[in-house]
Amino acid sequence: MDTITGYLTNDHKRCDTLFIEAENYVNTNLWDRAAACFQQFYEALEQHFAMEEQVLFPTFETAIGSTDGPTSVMRVEHQQLRGIISMLKDGLARRDKNSFLGHSDTLNIMLQQHNLKEESILYLMTDRVLSAQKNDVVSAMKQIGSLV
Repeated sequence: MDTITGYLTNDHKRCDTLFIEAENYVNTNLWDRAAACFQQFYEALEQHFAMEEQVLFPTFETAIGSTDGPTSVMRVEHQQLRGIISMLKDGLARRDKNSFLGHSDTLNIMLQQHNLKEESILYLMTDRVLSAQKNDVVSAMKQIGSLV
């Protein structure tokens, strides 16, 4: 049986790996490869956000009877991360190494802090609160993953 924590933590690692690869290509001025890798990262991260925003968060909020808890904070952070990604896309499109790498440092810091909060607090809470439903929750998240 998958846990929510295990499944989503592994997905964080998948996204991180794709981002590092894109950064490496920017560092070596291989812009076409960087763009392809960045697109993969972007799609993976949006898929990850969709699994949380469409499945995990609403299920958790229903179970606890509130939308004002940690999930609301995570949604705000998702929007902030999307804003930084927009700046990265711009830097990539302009082939502006300094812009891309500057924003990538910001994204990396914010993403690591965000992931730490999810992995050490929210996901553990969801595993406890949704223990009877966690197989269904993970299955639903996997279905979103297969649609992308």
